[in-house]
Amino acid sequence: MSDYKKDVSIVTEEEFVIEMRNITKSFGTFKANDQINLQVKKGEIHALLGENGAGKSTLMNVLSGLLEPTSGEILMSGEVINITSPTKANQLGIGMVHQHFMLVDAFTVTENIVLGNEPSQFGMLNRKEARAEILRVSEQYGLQVDPDAYVRDISVGMQQRVEILKTLYRGAEVLIFDEPTAVLTPQEIDELINIMHGLVKEGKSIILITHKLDEIKAVADRCTVIRRGKGIGTVDVADVSSQQLADMMVGREVSFKTDKKAANPQEVVLSVENIVVKENRGIEAVKNLSLEVRAGEILGIAGIDGNGQSELIQALTGLRKVESGHIYLGGDEITNLRPRKITEAGVGHVPEDRHKYGLILEMTLAENIALQTYYQEPMSQMGVLNYGEINDHARDLIKEFDVRTVSEVVPAKALSGGNQQKAIIAREISRDPELLIVANPTRGLDVGAIEFIHKRIIEQRDNFKAVLLVSFELEEILNVSDRIAVLHDGEIVGIVNANETSEQELGLLMAGSSLEKARQELEQQGVAENE
Repeated sequence: MSDYKKDVSIVTEEEFVIEMRNITKSFGTFKANDQINLQVKKGEIHALLGENGAGKSTLMNVLSGLLEPTSGEILMSGEVINITSPTKANQLGIGMVHQHFMLVDAFTVTENIVLGNEPSQFGMLNRKEARAEILRVSEQYGLQVDPDAYVRDISVGMQQRVEILKTLYRGAEVLIFDEPTAVLTPQEIDELINIMHGLVKEGKSIILITHKLDEIKAVADRCTVIRRGKGIGTVDVADVSSQQLADMMVGREVSFKTDKKAANPQEVVLSVENIVVKENRGIEAVKNLSLEVRAGEILGIAGIDGNGQSELIQALTGLRKVESGHIYLGGDEITNLRPRKITEAGVGHVPEDRHKYGLILEMTLAENIALQTYYQEPMSQMGVLNYGEINDHARDLIKEFDVRTVSEVVPAKALSGGNQQKAIIAREISRDPELLIVANPTRGLDVGAIEFIHKRIIEQRDNFKAVLLVSFELEEILNVSDRIAVLHDGEIVGIVNANETSEQELGLLMAGSSLEKARQELEQQGVAENE
């Protein structure tokens, strides 16, 4: 990997707004960071690339004051600094936008941004001054927000803007973005990229923690790669390919294309007939929807976020009431059964929100892996949990699914987001369900883990299980699915074979076009281009 390393010996340390030298962070005998070096120039977007659990977030938690390094030193503009807390980091001009937003749902945008740093008058929050300052900062950086809106009522993309504004309000000159696109739609990702470019033009420096190679190529100037806690090298992004970055990150050649044989669909496993499902406000989110998934096939659901995907999945898994219509699994009706009954009938579910529906973060990794089976033998006997079996089972799955953890008895919250996701997928696939429902299964995963998870999903299909894949990643939908149903405004507007469609056609369908109109438009575009 020495070919990839950039010679920075001629660069003086005054050019680096941040320099981390030989940073080591140990947890007991485990070294999350081992002698890592990072140098960030003023006015650059510097990507920090690594697999899930490689130590990226740990390194940035050291820089942002959430963790103290075991050894090593940090310099800012050439001077050694001592960052003992997030407050100290903020005072030094270092702010972090966390992957899982640290916002209070019941507070307004203004209240969240000024929390802990409130302008006051006579001991009371000066809302007028706070609001005016937020509007000024948001206008300066092109981050339009409604300062009076409650956080619970705004989109995920808008919540992220609030997090960015929190750091800017406190005077951050160096912004750390931790996996910022993990929960964003494609449109919100484009907006965020524009925001980052705008911040750099204003003289800010950005450290971007990510594993998404296309985003690094789109926004980053330089990239430092970490693998299993060690620094691999720093490269100029313009001088390397995505393949080279992936190989550096994983330590082997990575395949971006999912290899699979043609599907051999058998009998219908899931049959959905004319179901209607309402969202929280009582408005119909799924409208008279019908579909079938057969054993030995993967049916992908494509669509822009917010078009009924969540409500559909929740109806299928017993988490939301079906107002009308029927759901059958292998010929047996499961409409509005309790979640456990649906699980026991043969449904596996990898939820879209791993923290809300997939894990109990305070419980151990082993306990989380046993959540679907803890009440069955041999996990328990006579109502008493058998922790020997629970821990043994977890260790087997941790090894099989390459879940990076120091132990099966650490709390689930101690794992990186990607490893939390792999633990959920391990739990659901290990039960060998007849129908596997997977929602955004590789969100937050690196290319090596994505490759692994896709193979496991396809293995389920090849073992003549039915798979329903819901994803906002069109590339994932096209690579993994055999058939694709496009959802728009709670209705299926078209079902196509994955090998007979394109991102352009799916994009038109996702915007509400019929299949016939989409193909006519693409045909006309092709004729015009040939002319």
